[in-house]
Amino acid sequence: MQKELKNCIEHLKNGGLILYPTDTVWGIGCDANNLEAVNKIYALKKRTDSKALICLVADDRMLSKHIKDIPEVALDIIDVAESPTTIIYDNPQNIASNLIASDNSLAIRIPDDEFCFQLIRKLNGAIVSTSANISGQPSPKSFSEISNEILKGVDYVVNLHREKIASKPSSIIKLSSAGLVTIIRK
Repeated sequence: MQKELKNCIEHLKNGGLILYPTDTVWGIGCDANNLEAVNKIYALKKRTDSKALICLVADDRMLSKHIKDIPEVALDIIDVAESPTTIIYDNPQNIASNLIASDNSLAIRIPDDEFCFQLIRKLNGAIVSTSANISGQPSPKSFSEISNEILKGVDYVVNLHREKIASKPSSIIKLSSAGLVTIIRK
């Protein structure tokens, strides 16, 4: 795993895209502070940049680096969630501007996966995580279902957990600063 982490960090720090296993599905990732790298993901996925991407952070401390005012209920949800849960927060900060949605929000998840945790820690920053498919096509359920276009479009493909069958994508909850809770995806 250390060799894979080292290779990923090298590519991420140089603005590259990686294809990596997460706690849900195989994801395309980049340094969430690199505007050009985020643009590369939108181009590879053929996805309009008005559709926001999810970011992964390692823990509550890193979350507070990117969200100015974390609603108390968010920490409760993170603590009790039994499956991967992405939360959309208002008023993000310290992140590439093209990751911020038009309503000034950002989707973030703390993954329950040792490789992702170590990767985020070693980068010391948030990582973009979006499913490894062209926009509008089904998300691959396994590494073998990832299209050649995606495989050729990234700078590095992690050589771990390729036999893993994906779980379902994360649940998505929007928490507004005003205290409103909206379930986007169960």
